[in-house]
Amino acid sequence: MQVTSLSVFRFSGIGNQIWAFSQMQFAAKALRNMPGVEWVKQFGTGSKQTFHPYPNFGVYAIMANWPDLETAKREIAQQQVFKNYRAHACENWTVYNTPISASGEWDGIQPFEPTPGEGLPQPIGILTRATLRTRHLAQFWKHVPNIANAIDGHDGVLFRQGMGEVPWVHQVTFSIWDDVQKMSAFAYKDGHHAKALKHAHEAGWFKEELFARFRILETEGTWNGTDPLSSVTAMRRELAT
Repeated sequence: MQVTSLSVFRFSGIGNQIWAFSQMQFAAKALRNMPGVEWVKQFGTGSKQTFHPYPNFGVYAIMANWPDLETAKREIAQQQVFKNYRAHACENWTVYNTPISASGEWDGIQPFEPTPGEGLPQPIGILTRATLRTRHLAQFWKHVPNIANAIDGHDGVLFRQGMGEVPWVHQVTFSIWDDVQKMSAFAYKDGHHAKALKHAHEAGWFKEELFARFRILETEGTWNGTDPLSSVTAMRRELAT
């Protein structure tokens, strides 16, 4: 069962932020050479939790695919490159997922190997990734503030983070929703996101795009002072007793 990890790191102070920015180049080889890693990406982030044209030099993220949960947890705990990130960060959080569906391509490949289950899990992780055509950049970013405001006020969002491989061109979002229906209502029914998505496909804004859904397995650490999935974890413990 393939496992996808997403680790987010928050850095405070100019020295730590400069260090974190430098790792976009200097940590790349060490991440690729980790034992067991099948695929890995580093991201900067925008100044909003969804995505934003202005960079946030205080938050960075690493996403990786592993053959199983044991390998993912062991390597993230033991590899020096992750230890360095944690040592410089003032806060970090990792969520371990397994893909349940995926469509599209990322750099010409499909990196996720879904393990379908019965029905859709709750909570559910959602990843979108797109390469924007340069001639449509202005149109795309014009829609971003309304989409960001819409998701900020939307019921059911437990976690969200907008990320980028290449500023303004390669955009990634990862969000976790406590209810599949709430996620679908935001994504596909009337609203800024649904209208922008419809227009994007009609006008051909994207050179490449990918959409994937994930079952949440485990989390480690905190984000904004707490585990974003603490309420779900508590509910699961109650049901198990």
